[in-house]
Amino acid sequence: MIVSLDVIRFDTVTARTRIPSQSPVNNDEGIIIMTTTGEDTRPLPLIGQAVGQAQASLTRLLTGILAGTGTSYPVWLGLQRLNAIGGQPSREAYEADLSYWLQLDGPAAARLAGDVVATGLAASGDDGSVALSAGGRTLREEVLAASAKVTGPMLATIDRADLDTTIRTLEKITRLASNTEGNR
Repeated sequence: MIVSLDVIRFDTVTARTRIPSQSPVNNDEGIIIMTTTGEDTRPLPLIGQAVGQAQASLTRLLTGILAGTGTSYPVWLGLQRLNAIGGQPSREAYEADLSYWLQLDGPAAARLAGDVVATGLAASGDDGSVALSAGGRTLREEVLAASAKVTGPMLATIDRADLDTTIRTLEKITRLASNTEGNR
């Protein structure tokens, strides 16, 4: 909705109204009228669109950093998911996590888990578990440090309270969306 404020002055000499662009008679007297002219022609972006655009921009930056390490974006995501679930999940649990979070079918999740292990970023245990390797931890640290060099100056221009609110909001949206998916 567009709301505008117009100042209409009453000319005490001629007893007529005038707009401020006309020659002034008495600048101290006036009536303020608020009018509504209709809906805003520029709607607010949808949250999905705003998040998607930010994600696409940050993903482009990340893929540039990953290219310097020889790591593919899918393998990076697999490494990040392994880190996110922590510990030493079973291979089945790791593949199920990849399938859910990255929306992969069973065979694609199994291939990605295999790729993460084959690149040496994770190791398979004798008990069927999968864990980050020393190389995987090192790569994560290097990529996160390189990423911070790029994103740090950008984020420094944003109010810290706004960033905290954004993080809390996105975390809550993630939880709510995950709960909604589980109820289908």
